[in-house]
Amino acid sequence: MDRWMVAVLAAAFVSGATVPAFAGESRATRAEAESMVKRGVEAVKKERDKAYVDMTAPSRTYVDRDLYLVVYDMNGRCLAHGQNAKQVGKDLIELKDPDGKPFVRERVELGKARGKFWQDYTFTDPLTKAVLPKQMYCEALGDVLVCGGVYKS
Repeated sequence: MDRWMVAVLAAAFVSGATVPAFAGESRATRAEAESMVKRGVEAVKKERDKAYVDMTAPSRTYVDRDLYLVVYDMNGRCLAHGQNAKQVGKDLIELKDPDGKPFVRERVELGKARGKFWQDYTFTDPLTKAVLPKQMYCEALGDVLVCGGVYKS
């Protein structure tokens, strides 16, 4: 197991593995999602392992209200997750949204084909815990995909 994954998983077990969000907060925008993803891409370029730890709960370095980063390898394995550290290290390629859409598979395919893109799917909102339409912005960086999304309430 990689050093960064051990550090991420250790932090997750110590902290409880999720980052709470607070109701009543304003929503992140598409521009903020694009900006955070670009920040994440730069961090991965500079310090890949440290960036993954910084992007994973309980760290809030790459979390802003309902916006957080998720990083996958190009096989669908989760390398970092801003809301749920228990996902790190797992193969999520077959994960489906509440509507049955295999969104991680689609995301990886779009990353390989386009490099930068927006994707629509549904997901549980960390602010309200309701299943809402979500748009995820992703940028491919070599063998990884850095993503951050906004909810459409």
